[in-house]
Amino acid sequence: MATNDMVEIRWHGRGGQGAKSACMLLADVAALQGKFVQGFPEYGPERMGAPITAYNRISEKRCSIHSNIYYPDYVVVVDETLLDSVDVTGGLKEGGGIIINTPSSPQEIRSRLPGWAGKICTIDARRISEENLGRNFPNTPMLAALVKVSGVVEPEQFLVDIEESFQQKFATKPQVIEGNMLTLKKSLEEVQLG
Repeated sequence: MATNDMVEIRWHGRGGQGAKSACMLLADVAALQGKFVQGFPEYGPERMGAPITAYNRISEKRCSIHSNIYYPDYVVVVDETLLDSVDVTGGLKEGGGIIINTPSSPQEIRSRLPGWAGKICTIDARRISEENLGRNFPNTPMLAALVKVSGVVEPEQFLVDIEESFQQKFATKPQVIEGNMLTLKKSLEEVQLG
């Protein structure tokens, strides 16, 4: 955990990729584990494909900060193309890490992040999602990768709590739960720690 037992996370994605949903799911699961949480998007032009940002604060103590996160401990990049247009490492704390949805290895990605010498983790969220869900839903694998890399919530308990959350969310579509759970488990195994 970061200083003051608070972890701050910034999500970068594009409208329609589920970065906001993943951010909110993480907040739900962390709350179930007894943590104090915040999960919120930064609203700009809300349209499919437009860059979006979302944030999480997860703490052992009540948090009285209510602003965007400028110096995150972790950054999650749901769409690799954002590396070319958004300063994804801006403000990222030296001891933190960045998790990127890409088939490339952490070593291959490093050259695309000039000035960032910290931890880079990668996961092929598209492939995992397509194999287990039949479509590209990169937010689910990215959420699991963040849990594995950050340790912000305990991974085994995360799986139990998120399955419970899915059972409520997808009560009328139980077939969706199995694919999502497989996706999460596979992602916990496959994230490449750089």
